[in-house]
Amino acid sequence: MAAKSEILLELTGMNFSSLSKEELQSAFRKTLDKGIHGICFSPYLEGQGPGSVITEEQVRQRMEIIRPYTKWVRSFSCTDGNELIPTIAQEYGIKTLVGAWLGKDREKNEKEIANLIAVAQSGHADILAVGNEVMYRKEMSEEELLEYLHRVKNAIPDIPMGYVDAYYEFSKRPRITEACDVILANCYPFWEGCEMDYSLLYMKEMYYRAVIAGNGKNVIITETGWPNTGSPFGGSVPSYENAIKYFINAAKWAAEENIEMFYFSSFDEAWKISDEGDVGAYWGIWDKDGTPKYAR
Repeated sequence: MAAKSEILLELTGMNFSSLSKEELQSAFRKTLDKGIHGICFSPYLEGQGPGSVITEEQVRQRMEIIRPYTKWVRSFSCTDGNELIPTIAQEYGIKTLVGAWLGKDREKNEKEIANLIAVAQSGHADILAVGNEVMYRKEMSEEELLEYLHRVKNAIPDIPMGYVDAYYEFSKRPRITEACDVILANCYPFWEGCEMDYSLLYMKEMYYRAVIAGNGKNVIITETGWPNTGSPFGGSVPSYENAIKYFINAAKWAAEENIEMFYFSSFDEAWKISDEGDVGAYWGIWDKDGTPKYAR
C-alpha cells in the first residue's frame, strides 16, 4: 500500500518538499513560460483603484508584460478607461473575457452595461461577464441581476455570456445558472482556510461542484490564486513558497485536464488592502511595478 505522503502527492500535485527556493523559482519560470489559459488583468498603478481613470498608455504597458504568457485576459469593468482593455488585448492577439462591474449604484450599473454591449458590438469581446460576486456581496436581488443578464443576452445573442460568483452560488441560485451560457466560477481554497497541502484537491472539488450545478454548461474558473504576503486565514498561510507551489499545481492541473482557468492576478494591487486586509495587495504574479516576483 502506498505511503500516506505518496497518496497525498497523487491527489494534490507536485512534490515540493525537497526543492530549494532557487529550484522553486526555476520550476515557476518553466511553468509560466509554457503559458497559461488566462490572467485576471490588473490595470491600476500605485495610488489608483476603482474610480481612478486609467489611460491607454498604462494598459498597453501592462499588456506588454503579460502578453507572452497568456491566451486570454479577464477585465472587470467597462468604465473609467477599463473599456480600452479588450481592444488593446485583441491588438496583441489575446482573447478577452470582458466584465461589467455591477453593484448598488444603479446609475453606474447602466453605464457598465451600455459600455459592455458597445464593446461586444464592436467585436472586441469573446465572452461576456455580467457582474462579479454581487450575490455573494448581497448588493442586488436575483431579479435585478437576471434583468441585466437578459438585457445583455438580447442585445448580444451570439457571444457567450455569464455571471461570475463563488462556485457554490450556482447550485444555490438555479435561475441565475439557467440564464447563463457559461458558468464563471471563482475558486479560492485560500479564502476557505485550506492548508496548502490540500489546496489543489480542494480546488478540484470546487470546480466539479460548479460542473454539477451547470448541468452540461461549460465551466470556466474565473479566479484562483494564492497571496505571498500577509496574515494566515485559518489553515491558509501566505508565503513566497506557497504562492509558487499553488501556481504550479493549478497551472499543471488546468493544462492536463483542459480546464479553462484565469489566474488571479497579473499585478499586485495596493488598494485591495481596504477590502481584504493585509493579504489583499499581494496576489500578483508581478509586483505593483511590473517586476516578476517568483522567477528572478
